[in-house]
Amino acid sequence: MRDLVEIGMGRTARRAYDLDDVEIVPSRRTRSSSVVSTAWQIDAYRFELPLVTHPTDAIVSPGTAVAVGELGGLGVLNAEGLWARHPNVEDAIFRLVRAAEDTEDPTAIVRELQELHSAPIRLDLLTEAIKTVRESGVTVAARVSPQHAAELTPDLLAAGVEILVVQGTIISAEHVQRDVEPLNLKDFIGRLDVPVIAGGVSDYRTAMHLMRTGAAGVIVGHGASRGVTSTDSVLGIGTPMATAIVDAAAARRDYLDETGGRYVHVLADGGMSVSGDIAKAIACGADAVMLGAPLAAASEAPGQGLYWTSAAAHPSLPRSRVALGPDYAVDLKTLLFGPSSDAEGVVNLFGALRRVMAKTGYSDLKEFQRVGLTVRR
Repeated sequence: MRDLVEIGMGRTARRAYDLDDVEIVPSRRTRSSSVVSTAWQIDAYRFELPLVTHPTDAIVSPGTAVAVGELGGLGVLNAEGLWARHPNVEDAIFRLVRAAEDTEDPTAIVRELQELHSAPIRLDLLTEAIKTVRESGVTVAARVSPQHAAELTPDLLAAGVEILVVQGTIISAEHVQRDVEPLNLKDFIGRLDVPVIAGGVSDYRTAMHLMRTGAAGVIVGHGASRGVTSTDSVLGIGTPMATAIVDAAAARRDYLDETGGRYVHVLADGGMSVSGDIAKAIACGADAVMLGAPLAAASEAPGQGLYWTSAAAHPSLPRSRVALGPDYAVDLKTLLFGPSSDAEGVVNLFGALRRVMAKTGYSDLKEFQRVGLTVRR
């Protein structure tokens, strides 16, 4: 039954919950962390970590995509980002760092991002970035926006992209547009031989519609993280992540029944700052998490401590602040696996997930999705 509350005469709203509102309940069994698996598989591609990087230049360069892949996750390049537009991205990052230091003009860095992204996409630069990842032997993934998917995808596939991510702040299976033929996601996916992950969504119905397009995975959320994404204040649109993930997982279950066995993966993108949030996202039904801001602490992150989402560079309505990262930096391997001397859950992100699964008695991610949850009132 939907938990409806009255917000005024004749108007109700559904009560929804963030990851902070839920807690994981221990079971009667525990097990050793050594027998716990955090592996997951989408289509023919298996990963030892349920980690997909949020496709932002702040945390993903071709080099860091390789590093993430070698550690068991999936690094996603932004095919419309700085590596596709500028031959010397280090200089572009330096401009951003310098703009971030301008305390008298807090909008300077967003204007700098907008200017940097006004440069045209160069297929030679994009191909070279993808080549770096492909030649390392890790799985190659790239993100395109719905507006540029039809235009860029043939070149991405020719360059060696193996998993395509079609991601916007908000995406739907049906889009109405004047004068221009909109992307028909079902036809688009049907013509491809690679798995497509699409999103973000925040409700059951939209998740179900995306699953029916043939997507191999659906992204839940809009990349929001504390102090970074301002979609709520700019557009009034927000996503309480615990409820959104549970709803998408329900759509996955119903779609599985509808199709007689086709499983679509749910990826949680946003609302996660510490390791406990990652565990809760999986417990709510996510198959993997799409991390952004927590990875800004990695010394390999190209943003040099800055973090932003692709929405920050929108030419007319930016919907992401540029945030200063933590005042510490650790190498990516330590960030993901420890050891950690921090007691706040910001280091050893996936070592903690393995420990939670062991403490609650579950041996793999699919089992862990059935763990009990409680809600704070």
